[in-house]
Amino acid sequence: MHRTMTYFLYIMTLLGYGCQSLTGGDIALVSGGKSNYVIVLPADAGKNDQHAAEVLKDYVKRMSGATLNIVKENSLKDKDQPAIYIGHTDHAANINTGKIKPEGFMLATDARDVYIIGGSGKGVVYGVYTLLEQYLGCRKYSQAPATVPVTKDVRVPAQLHDLQEPAFTYRETYYPAAFDNEYLEWHKLHRFEDLWGLWGHSFFKLVPPRTWFAAHPEYFALVKGIRQPTQLCLSNETVFRLVVDSLRKAIAGNPDAMYWSISQEDGGGYCTCDLCRKVDTEEGGPSGSLIRFVNKVAAQFPEQQFTTLSYLYSSKPPLQTKPADNVIIMLSSIDALRQEPLSKTPSAAGFRKNLEAWGAATSRLFVWDYTTQFTNYLAPFPDYPQLKPNLQYFSDHKVSGVFSQGSGDTHSDMAEFNAYVQAKYLWNPKADADKVQDDFLQGYYGKAGKNIRQYIDALASTLQQTHAPLDIYGNPVNNHRDYLSPLAIDKYSQLLDKAEAAAEGQPAHLKRVYAARLPLEYTVLQQARFSGTEPHGYLEANGKEYTVNPRWPERVRKFTARCKEAGVTALAEGGVSPDGYQQEWDSLFARKWISSLAFRAQVSLVNPPPPEFPGKGAQTLTDGLEGGKDFSLNWLYLYGKDLVAVIDLGAAKPVNTVFMHFLQDARHYIFNPSRVTVAVSDDGVHFTDAGEQTLTPLQGEDYDVKNTPVSFRLTGKAVRYIRVTGVCPTEMPVWREAPETKRPAICCDEIYVQ
Repeated sequence: MHRTMTYFLYIMTLLGYGCQSLTGGDIALVSGGKSNYVIVLPADAGKNDQHAAEVLKDYVKRMSGATLNIVKENSLKDKDQPAIYIGHTDHAANINTGKIKPEGFMLATDARDVYIIGGSGKGVVYGVYTLLEQYLGCRKYSQAPATVPVTKDVRVPAQLHDLQEPAFTYRETYYPAAFDNEYLEWHKLHRFEDLWGLWGHSFFKLVPPRTWFAAHPEYFALVKGIRQPTQLCLSNETVFRLVVDSLRKAIAGNPDAMYWSISQEDGGGYCTCDLCRKVDTEEGGPSGSLIRFVNKVAAQFPEQQFTTLSYLYSSKPPLQTKPADNVIIMLSSIDALRQEPLSKTPSAAGFRKNLEAWGAATSRLFVWDYTTQFTNYLAPFPDYPQLKPNLQYFSDHKVSGVFSQGSGDTHSDMAEFNAYVQAKYLWNPKADADKVQDDFLQGYYGKAGKNIRQYIDALASTLQQTHAPLDIYGNPVNNHRDYLSPLAIDKYSQLLDKAEAAAEGQPAHLKRVYAARLPLEYTVLQQARFSGTEPHGYLEANGKEYTVNPRWPERVRKFTARCKEAGVTALAEGGVSPDGYQQEWDSLFARKWISSLAFRAQVSLVNPPPPEFPGKGAQTLTDGLEGGKDFSLNWLYLYGKDLVAVIDLGAAKPVNTVFMHFLQDARHYIFNPSRVTVAVSDDGVHFTDAGEQTLTPLQGEDYDVKNTPVSFRLTGKAVRYIRVTGVCPTEMPVWREAPETKRPAICCDEIYVQ
C-alpha cells in the first residue's frame, strides 16, 4: 500500500521526485553545502537503525559534501537541535503512525525535523532509501553504483506524511541486479538464500539417494513397480524420521532462517506404493500424500515456517487435508504462456483454478512465477506488459509472496529493466506502470531511453498483432514467421540504431544500449543457423557448393565479446557460455558443407512434428544443415511417434550411401530410435528393404547430449524414392523419471544420400 498526505504528493512520489508540500515550504537539510542537522538514533538502536543512519549520512555527504553526525537520543542535550530521527525514538512518538506493518515505514516531517520510522525487519532501511529516491533524487537502476545528484542544497517537504507498506511479505526478482546487496535494500527485495534455511526442491537434500538408495530403496518412490530415486516414499515412517532429524540439525545450525522447504524434486515419479496410493486416492491426487507428510513434519517444529512446492503433479490441492498453519504453499505458474496476463490467457486456466482452490484452503500462499525464456536467455521475451497485471492478480488473490524467476546471475533480455519494474510492482502493484518504466528508461539509458521504449513497445505490440505464443521454453527460431520475422527485426533494428545514435558520446549509456541489442543480434545469429543456405543464412553459394559468408565470423566474434561485457555467463539454463557459443560457431565455420543427392528434395512425413518444435517441417531432413546439441534447432523432432520419411530424389539416381544422425538428450526426454530401416522404391508405392540397424538403448543413467551417426551402404542401383524409418521407443528408461503421461521423443537431422 502507498498512502500520502495529498493527491499531489502521491503523484510526485510516483514520479520519483522530491516534492513541495502544499502546506508551504521545504525543510533545508543542507544549505550552501553546510548543515546544522544531526541524525538521531534511539538509545537502544538496533543494527537496522544504525545501518539506516550510516546510509543516509553517506548519501547526504555524496550529494552535498555536508557531514551529518550520528548521535544517540539520550545524548541529545539541545532541545532546539534540528534532527533527522531514525527508528522508534522518543521524539517519534509525537508522530501518529499507528502500527506499521512488518517492513513498512513512515516518512514524516513537521516544520523542522524529519522522522524515518520502520516496522519490523528492514523497514527503517527501506525508509531511508525511499527518502533518497523519491524525495532527494537519487537512483539505483542496476547493480552499478547509484546515481547521486550533486547539489549544495538538500531539501525535503515540510509537513510530509508518507506511510508505505508492502503488498507482499516475500518479494524476489531473480536477475543479476538482485545479487547486489544495496540493490536489494534500495528496492525492498529479498534473496531466498537469506530467508530460507533450505530452499526449492529439497527432498533429496533431506534424504540423499547417494546415501540411502542402495541399502534402502524402500525410502524412495515406487514407480512402474520399481523403487526409483525420483521422489521420496512419503508413507514410509523411517523417511519421516530421517526428514525430521535432518531438519532438526539444520535448524540448530541456522536458527535465524525464516523458512524451511520440504518439497518434491523437479519432475515426476511420485510414489505409487499401496500406502501412498491409498492416501492419494482419498485426496484426489498426489498432493494428498505430500501435504499430509509436510503437515506431519511441520507439527514437530511448531515455531518454524515451512514451504512446499505446488508444482506439476502436486499443483491441485488435496480434497480433504488443508495445509497446517505453519505451512506455506508455493504454487508454480510454469505451464502458462506469457503473451497475455495470467488472469486471462487460456494456458493459465489450470493455474487460475489451482490458485483459487489453494486460496480457499489456506491464507498462506506464495507464487513461483517465470519471466524469462530458459532455453534462450538472450531471446527477446516481450512479456513486459504482463509484469504489472500478473503481480496485481497475485495480490488480489491472497498471494503473500512472489519468487519471480528470471535468468539468475546472467544477463538476459532487458534484465535490468525487468528487475527494476518488478521490484516496484512487488512493493506496490498499483504503481503507475508508465511512470515507473519511463523513469527507469530515461535514467538508465539517458537520451536513448525514448528509443529503447519504442523498441520494447514495438516488440510487445508485434507479438500481440501476430498472435504468437510466448513460451518460457521457446526458441527465437520458431518465431521467424511472426514477431521475430526478418521484416520485424529490421524495424526493431532501426529503433536501436536511433538509440545508439542518441547515446553517442555517452560511453556508459552506449554500452547499455549495446547490451539491450544483444537479444536481437542473438536472434539473427540463431535464425542464420536455421536458414543456412537460404536468405538470411550464414552460408552462401559458391559454385555447386556452399561456403561461409565471410562477414559472419567477425559478426559472431563481436557478439560474443559484447556478451562478456554485458555480464552474460550462460545463454540458457544449463547452457553454454559465450566462449562455448563461439566454439559452436567455429565448428560450423570449419565444417565442410556436404553435397547430397537429397539436398532440397521433397520429403513426405507420415507423422509431422508438433507445433511447439516445427523446424522446417519435413524439409528439415533435406535442407543441407546438420543438427548440433540443441534439439530445437535443425532437428526434426517427433514426440512419441515414429519417423517415417519418404524422400523423392526427383528422378532415379544411383545411390551408394544413406546416412543421418539421431540425437540423444535424456534431459529433454529424447532418445535414439530402437530400430532404423531404409527402403527404396521406383514408384513411391512399392518399397524394397535396403538395410536395418538396431540401436542399443542406454543401459544406465546418462544425461550427456550425443549425436549418433547411422549409415547404410546400398548397392549403387538407381532409385527415386528412399524411405527412412526410425522406431520411437515406447517407454522411458527406468532411470529417467517422468510424469506417467510423458513419452519419449526422437530427433533426426539431415538425411544425406550419395
